[in-house]
Amino acid sequence: MDYLEEMIAAARGEVEVDLFLTGGNIANLLSGEVHRADVAIHKGRIAGFDCCSARNTIDLEGLILAPGFIDGHVHIESSMVTVPEYARAVVPRGTTTVIADPHEIANVWGEAGVRYILESSRGVPLNVFVMLPTCVPATNLETSGAVLDADALAGLMQEDGVLGLAEVMNYPGVIHRDPEVMKKIRLADGRRIDGHAPGLKGQDLSAYINAGISSDHECTTLAEAVEKLCQGMHIMLREGSAAKNLLDLLPLVTPQNSRQFLFVSDDRHPADILGEGHIDFMVRLVIEQGLDPITALQIASLNAAQYFGLRDLGAIAPGYRADIAVLGCLDGLNVVKVFKDGKLVAENGEFIAQQKFAPAAKQKSMHTGKIDLPSFEIKAEATGPARVIGIIPDQIITKTLLLSPRVVEGKVVSDTYCDILKMAVVERHKATGNVGLGLVQGFGLARGALASSVAHDSHNIVVVGTVDDDMLAAVLAVEQMGGGLVAVAEGKILASLPLPVAGLLSERRMQYVAAGIDDCIDAVHAQGCTLKDPFMTLSFLCLPVIPELKLTDMGLVDVNAFRFVPLFLERS
Repeated sequence: MDYLEEMIAAARGEVEVDLFLTGGNIANLLSGEVHRADVAIHKGRIAGFDCCSARNTIDLEGLILAPGFIDGHVHIESSMVTVPEYARAVVPRGTTTVIADPHEIANVWGEAGVRYILESSRGVPLNVFVMLPTCVPATNLETSGAVLDADALAGLMQEDGVLGLAEVMNYPGVIHRDPEVMKKIRLADGRRIDGHAPGLKGQDLSAYINAGISSDHECTTLAEAVEKLCQGMHIMLREGSAAKNLLDLLPLVTPQNSRQFLFVSDDRHPADILGEGHIDFMVRLVIEQGLDPITALQIASLNAAQYFGLRDLGAIAPGYRADIAVLGCLDGLNVVKVFKDGKLVAENGEFIAQQKFAPAAKQKSMHTGKIDLPSFEIKAEATGPARVIGIIPDQIITKTLLLSPRVVEGKVVSDTYCDILKMAVVERHKATGNVGLGLVQGFGLARGALASSVAHDSHNIVVVGTVDDDMLAAVLAVEQMGGGLVAVAEGKILASLPLPVAGLLSERRMQYVAAGIDDCIDAVHAQGCTLKDPFMTLSFLCLPVIPELKLTDMGLVDVNAFRFVPLFLERS
């Protein structure tokens, strides 16, 4: 009997099924109701709701069976762990599928980075589908580790597990029909293309949608989301670590339009996953705000499955994959068991599945040129005040401040009294020797330095410090670790977290990574820093697509003008 015939026979009760779940209630996202039903599972799929016999029976009396949750847009790299360790953290919380955009690792390793994520997911009890990064590099204002042009994407599009194109951040390139952007969009050929167009509206929005782009996770206001919804876009409700738009947009969700919404985490860091949860946290949050539980579960599963064309996910019905989150109740939404392809993989918050380890990293990630103390020297210019990056607490945008830095013997030095510190971005992909130098205000650091190889989007080494010696020591420590976070004072390493996979990921457990981040933050706080999470702030100071003033390995960038500017202002 072949597979097809066997599944038909299993549905009719003619053969013994693999697993029979009894006594539970199904959250039926297709009919929109909760009803009593047993579930027969065979060959990893739902056979039906009855059976003649089963190899294994599990009593779920009084519990609720819901389809496994789906994260509609996530950069797994933000968790700072490999795919198997990411699964270990999110699967016990009911997530059985993620739609990953490996944008971060692609900026370091290019095609190899995308394939690393795909290969890492083999044998892991988590469906990992990939949307191909469309902006590698994000701009020509920095040095990245790779370029993914249309020809490279064409080859990757044939890989198993690839669904389409990830967030198209270059919306001006779409609107003005840039040839390379058009070539990438044509590659989709009917597959999904996700959007990234904050503030886009009117005719430009219509043009963007006409390119086949059908979602957005960057809406920050109801008015923006309403316009995009009315023009047919799917709205991704984001609750990340840095960007949180879920509660702002929730009033827009109604029974009439809820099918157009998906939950996404985008960038969710270890402490938030471990402390609050993943998609389960978002479901709890919206139910607490009064959203109907079935609607919340549809947004958490069925909507994403249908949007991405995953026809055997998102529901508990014959023929669907047996990816099931077993809930204690709907209101509190505590996940008590998780089944993946009909196998119990997590119970009471603990991961119990067997899985393969991620393939070992095959590429070095640190290729810096010669770095020494003169690399951090800034010669003072008497032409005018300096452009200083002004940090806005809890925001990834910055201000442009015009301030007079401290000058000693003709060189700019950090001024802890005025909180104007030296900052550097050291190129680490091609050994160019590039070191971008600038000034930043807002860290409150009194001593030492902090550095990281997590520096969006190109992930060069970024460092801020009070003295050049400690800045150099911090950069060298990151280089020697193969990437990671470090806090230094008086030449000594106070705390560090190695991230040896592409300088972005650890192969250790997420709990270890979260503790390592906390240690690094605590060490920087002990040196006077006043920011809640100085390393998260540091990671976004190099991103030349987020206003207002940023620093890359190639220099200081006025993001609004999209051009390099000198550190010192010319006097008029």
